[in-house]
Amino acid sequence: MRDLRVLSGGRGAPTVLLLHGLGATAEVWEGLAPLLPGAWVAPDLPGHGGSAPLPAYTFAAVADAVADLVDPAGTVILGHSFGGVVGLHLAARPGVRAVIGLGIKVAWTQDDLARAAALAARDQARFAAREQAVARHLRLSGLDGLVAPTSPVALAGVVEQDGQWRPALDPRAFGVGDPQIATLLAAAPVPVVLARGEHDAMVGAEQLRALVPDPVDLPGLGHNAHVESPAAVAELVLTHRA
Repeated sequence: MRDLRVLSGGRGAPTVLLLHGLGATAEVWEGLAPLLPGAWVAPDLPGHGGSAPLPAYTFAAVADAVADLVDPAGTVILGHSFGGVVGLHLAARPGVRAVIGLGIKVAWTQDDLARAAALAARDQARFAAREQAVARHLRLSGLDGLVAPTSPVALAGVVEQDGQWRPALDPRAFGVGDPQIATLLAAAPVPVVLARGEHDAMVGAEQLRALVPDPVDLPGLGHNAHVESPAAVAELVLTHRA
């Protein structure tokens, strides 16, 4: 296992492996994890929070970095957005029983990919005040307006370095490219559930229906449905646990 910061709790099988989205940290699951009936484990993905960066970023490389967190006795993976793609890359690992992908952007245009590549090429922003870095972190992670700037979820996403503050996210992670979701779904040997918040602007219901027969729409929620309504997403996990 690479140098990962990992939160965990609970007891009982199957273990739920919680994989956050791009720019977030394991703290993003703080409302959901206590609602799960068994064991759970939530890493900061490489280049996020307190976890070490990778030499280069691909979805497969991120999956390899967290693969040791899969409990061979039984694991259900819940991944949000970027983390959902990582979860699909782990689908064939021994012990994985099901993968739930929440809010995965499944359709990428050339303009989308170009914007992501441009973000990946940027230098890390640095600020004199922690509050400024927190504000940037919340925008990068899509959590602006959903969590308080002084909350553990917000503060976990920034680090102090050489007397300045910056988002913990390694911007090179933006450069992972098109996730090729259809290919991953075709290769998955376990049940896969794709879900979205009803108001998620990053992925449409029709896009998911083109990939799986029964996608889940979570009423009234947006892209970060697990933050907006932890109970609704916990129920999704309980319903689809293998």
